[in-house]
Amino acid sequence: MTAPRPYALLAELTYRCPLHCPYCSNPTRARNDGDLTTDEWRRVFREATELGVLQLGFSGGEPLVRRDLAELVRDAREARLYTNLITSGVGLDESRASELRGAGLDSDDAELGDEIAGARAHQRKLAAASFIRAAGISLSLNFVIHRRNIDRLPQMIGLAEALGAERVELANVQFYGWAFLNRATLLPTREQVARAREVATAAKARLAGKIDIFYVLPDYYETRPKPCLNGWGQRYLTVNPIGDVLPCPTASSAIPDLRFENVRARSLDWIWRLSESFNRFRGTEWMPEPCRSCPQKEIDFGGCRCQAALLTGNAGNTDPVCTLSPNRARVDAVLRDLNLSVVATCDWMLRVNPSRDAAAALAQDEALS
Repeated sequence: MTAPRPYALLAELTYRCPLHCPYCSNPTRARNDGDLTTDEWRRVFREATELGVLQLGFSGGEPLVRRDLAELVRDAREARLYTNLITSGVGLDESRASELRGAGLDSDDAELGDEIAGARAHQRKLAAASFIRAAGISLSLNFVIHRRNIDRLPQMIGLAEALGAERVELANVQFYGWAFLNRATLLPTREQVARAREVATAAKARLAGKIDIFYVLPDYYETRPKPCLNGWGQRYLTVNPIGDVLPCPTASSAIPDLRFENVRARSLDWIWRLSESFNRFRGTEWMPEPCRSCPQKEIDFGGCRCQAALLTGNAGNTDPVCTLSPNRARVDAVLRDLNLSVVATCDWMLRVNPSRDAAAALAQDEALS
């Protein structure tokens, strides 16, 4: 099979982060083989350009923890990559925002926000947004929506207007990693989802031409699956902090039987074209029924492989959110139990990364402040 051209690379610079978000995309069991060095990332950027990649997203963990971030941004621009920074904003001040802009970076309820993040972060995020705009960097806001905050959608949209955001993603939590472990607490009710969609639709119409608003429905409430990053191994690749190259950021924790190659041992080109992990679910030949006979198979590509693995134990199954999947009953059971239950205040019990103890958290927070 001839591999398509990738367009975007997600560079997960570190798993370290000052926050405790219960929907974190960090793996629940991360290896600690040592983060890639500045020189190793520089080589990855060059190889990405040679492969055809155009856009690079700096992510984590919290990428601002890397003191060489401005240098990495500069290296990426020298490699002719369009760059953006995916950050909580904690650790960003006016000086550092200006530094990142100079290197070539392109681009409201405080108590509740701090409780969810597990750190005193809300005011820092608001300050970071002002520094970003002052530095002339485009501001895109991603509000992670879940049962506890989904009813505050009007306030979130109002905050985006006040901060001068150009793009807003109202993204319901997708249930992988830590979010999957906390699913029973984070998944909103059907009534909450319906109200939120009405609010988002009205805001999108009202702010057309001023702010681009995207509302992402929780997968479990869909009837057809979303295409997994526009198809597994079709357009996107991720390099994690230790150099593993993934077709999907959550694949290493969701699909443990899949072997992932590392940039310390192989070139990015070889991994993209020839590795078993990128070719396992690339295209449509791997598909079981009903996907194999479905006219939508080259549109949704069978849905999410990680979701199939987490909900059915087999990444090769049809995404269970599809109503044609033989495993759809598993999703329906989750929704039935949620929507029939009484949501009590005491159910806000979350599992967070146990590797970050209180002393370490305080020390890291102070270092970033």
